[in-house]
Amino acid sequence: MDKTLLTRLQNWYLTNCDGDWEHSYGISIATLDNPGWTVKIDITDTCLQSLIYEKQEENGSFDWLLIKTSNQVIECSGDPTKLATILTIFLDEIVPKFADPDFEYEIY
Repeated sequence: MDKTLLTRLQNWYLTNCDGDWEHSYGISIATLDNPGWTVKIDITDTCLQSLIYEKQEENGSFDWLLIKTSNQVIECSGDPTKLATILTIFLDEIVPKFADPDFEYEIY
C-alpha cells in the first residue's frame, strides 16, 4: 500500500508519542519570507537521537535546500517547491539509513 508523505510523517510522529515525548518534542512546518519552507523535527529520545547529518543544494535563489542537525533537531529549509522533497528525504533517506537498527516501526 502506497501511503502519502503526510500519512507517513504522521505515523513517524505517532510512533514516538509515548505519553511524554509529545509534550516536549514534535514537528513544526512553517513558511519563510524569502520565500520558502522550514521544517523542524525534534529527534530527542527517538531512534534518530544520535544523528549527525547535513545536506545542502544551492542552484540559485529559487532552487535551494538545506537539511542539518543541531542539538537533536533536524532543521530543514528550502525554496517554495521543496516541502515534499524535505519530507521525502526525511522519510526515505534519513529514517531508513540512520535510525537505530534495534528499533522497529512502520511508516510505510
